[in-house]
Amino acid sequence: MAQTANVEAGTTRTLTDKEATKVAIGALVGTAMEWYDFFLFSAAAALVFNIQYFVSENATAAILASFATFGVGLVARPLGGMFFGAMGDKIGRRKTLMITIVGIGVITGLIGLLPSYAAIGIAAPILLVLLRVFQGLFVGGEWSGAMTIVVENAPLKRRARYAALPQIGSPIGTIFSSGGFYLMTLFFSQENFAAFGWRIPFLAAFPIVLVALYIRSRLDESPVFTELKERDATEKAPIRAVVSKHWGQIIVGMAAALLGVGGFYLVTAFVVYYGKAILDYSASLMLLGGLVAAAFEIPVLIAGGRLAERFGASKVIIYGGLLSAVVAVPAFLLIESGNSFLVVFGMTVAVAALSFPYAASGTVLTGLFPASTRYTGVGFCQNVAGMISGFVPLMATALVASAANHWWPAAAMLVFLSLFTTVAGIIAPRMSVDLPGFKH
Repeated sequence: MAQTANVEAGTTRTLTDKEATKVAIGALVGTAMEWYDFFLFSAAAALVFNIQYFVSENATAAILASFATFGVGLVARPLGGMFFGAMGDKIGRRKTLMITIVGIGVITGLIGLLPSYAAIGIAAPILLVLLRVFQGLFVGGEWSGAMTIVVENAPLKRRARYAALPQIGSPIGTIFSSGGFYLMTLFFSQENFAAFGWRIPFLAAFPIVLVALYIRSRLDESPVFTELKERDATEKAPIRAVVSKHWGQIIVGMAAALLGVGGFYLVTAFVVYYGKAILDYSASLMLLGGLVAAAFEIPVLIAGGRLAERFGASKVIIYGGLLSAVVAVPAFLLIESGNSFLVVFGMTVAVAALSFPYAASGTVLTGLFPASTRYTGVGFCQNVAGMISGFVPLMATALVASAANHWWPAAAMLVFLSLFTTVAGIIAPRMSVDLPGFKH
């Protein structure tokens, strides 16, 4: 069995590939649960919430309110990232991840039980927004903790390989959430789907969280954190330390993560709405597009991790960002074609391109911060990117509406996000923690 000494300050244990794989799978289950819950909301925001919770005679105003609610949860993510990040840097990665996974699952299930505007009036959208805020808080601490515990349990020279595995939680979560909605559109009429069929995938979060909690409970604590604790070297005020000492890393990390999150929301949540409402495609076709794109994303993420291990994570971000910028316009032309196969193909190509930077982003983000403040720093970067990304569908909807429902502003947004992340990939190696033998 391959073994590599992890020379990072804070650990003297020799880490094995078997241990790293076990932890990565445990983290993957949690991130899949996280993204399942979060993508359910994005799909519901595009298809249901504008009808059930935001009643308006103006269809554009209703969908803007629905996407704004989607974005509000992401505003809460940096707060959750700081709170749970500080907790993870002080009491441990494993304990904190147990809390976040339970919070995400329970909140998602409660959304499935929430009465509509027709049943309880203005209280319905208010409660939906509150649940979305709490969901955002818990999600804010989930991804960063999962990524941190994975890289700290992996052999140093193979961190990029294992850091790509929790990212697979994104397409898996999309497959189950979009697949759940897709099946509901097949089983129920449009009226019954809008009335109650959409609730079933949300309610499924209750049993799913029990499975995720069991798997995650079998994980060991990060050896890096364990040795920091034994040496009394944990950071007493991690939020203050990150904010005061690592502003540059926060900005670069946020930019490195932006395409993988914001670009994905653009090609899924916004395009689902655009295809259904503007191009008059069926909801089933748009959900199928997201489903196929997510399925193809899985091997892309695995390949991205291997490429990052061989050539360096920042190089994968740079070239992946450039690729995403190049395919943006052709992808939207395919989506506009009216041909079902080409629509699905266009969504798949766009998601595949932006998934290369996403595969490497975890390695880059964890490399920007020392072990004592890593959970907090990574959480801050990822969740600021997530907060901005949450408003991407809203901005795309508004810009496209102002351009007489033409697709070009959305394609331009994808190009901008791609190039912004590319620049971060160029800068990141100069700001990373110096770990001998580790490819930035």
